[in-house]
Amino acid sequence: MRKAEPTPGTASGLHITMILLGIAMTPVLLSSSSLGNQLLEDQLIKVVALGGLILAILSAITISVGEKARLPTYGIVKFSFGNQGAIAINILMAISLFGWISVTANMFGNTVHDLLSQQGLSMPVPVLVAIGCVIFTISTAFGFAMLGKVAQLAVPIIALVLCYILSVALGAPAAAVTSAVANMETGVAVSSVVGTIIVLVATLPDFGSFVHNRKHALIAALLTFLVAYPLLFWTGATPSNITGQGSLLGAMAPLGAAIPAALLLVFACVTGNAGNMFQGTLVVSTLLERFPKWQITVALGVLATVVGSMDIMSWFIPFLLFLGIATPPVAGIYVADFLRYRGQGYDESLLTQEPQIKWLTFLVWIVGSLVGFLTVNGIITLTMIPSLDSMLVASLGYLLVSRRPAAAAESGH
Repeated sequence: MRKAEPTPGTASGLHITMILLGIAMTPVLLSSSSLGNQLLEDQLIKVVALGGLILAILSAITISVGEKARLPTYGIVKFSFGNQGAIAINILMAISLFGWISVTANMFGNTVHDLLSQQGLSMPVPVLVAIGCVIFTISTAFGFAMLGKVAQLAVPIIALVLCYILSVALGAPAAAVTSAVANMETGVAVSSVVGTIIVLVATLPDFGSFVHNRKHALIAALLTFLVAYPLLFWTGATPSNITGQGSLLGAMAPLGAAIPAALLLVFACVTGNAGNMFQGTLVVSTLLERFPKWQITVALGVLATVVGSMDIMSWFIPFLLFLGIATPPVAGIYVADFLRYRGQGYDESLLTQEPQIKWLTFLVWIVGSLVGFLTVNGIITLTMIPSLDSMLVASLGYLLVSRRPAAAAESGH
């Protein structure tokens, strides 16, 4: 059998893995620390392993959809939501991505401000946010190739600093160690591990469309979420698990390693926001088609500077968590559509033959999101992982109400 040749202009699975890890750094470092001080060590290992397994399965499916379609997420959802209906979904994704861009820019500015303050220097946070957004914009404006180079440079540095921080934490003197309090149920903890990065998993077609072939798509998914992500999450959670502190900086300050921890967060912000802006540019370009992508990237950078300079953390994070409930059902729907109808690929010419807005699909999406909201608030319980609940309900709902595409119906397949 002739070996499949990589598609020209695409990237290897390892290359995609580096980019995905760069994007994952910021949310993981934020989430893992708060999780680490609420779990015993054995429970922490079990939780991150199970969460990684769930994410690996889901990501293998979603990235394979992108590889098959050779379309980003916004192009794929047209087939299940309709050509015009997909605009609403793209607006949702654009808001979600811009929210994370702004929050990460705010985190960058405040982290650098604290780092400079420790050295007796002072610079206004808005100025530092603006500097960060310039870096994010440059890392994104030149396209996918530049994004990959940023990840290849920054991710190894982040890994080395993280290993140093881990070694300091593990070698901490007994006086600095405070045992973690196991007051979080395993199901809730697994939900945190999965929910931290589920929006990235839901939008993996953005990267699957750039990968060489199916083999490399699966390599990227498994390397990222089955191997690297659990290790990253465990490493980020261990200092808090040992010291009992709820943040990475708080955990490392008593151990004399606050500066490396702050540098780690700065690098994580750069790689994470470069990826966020890349995806945000892709989505916004579907809504503003007459503008070149680089202009959209610059505009996102300017807007993120303004919003990121505000005191947004208190009200923006709950809003983004809400979007984290609303996004997984979208993935559940397009995965169900792929498995049932798109085995032969995606033919964009068929979109004109189908309803421009598929209202039943929107009903399924609303039901899936509602289930996620109910489970995250403990009103009902399914798998104990709200994002997974909403995704599964949406998948099953779509399979029940969807109709065979026009071309398939006419051909009798």
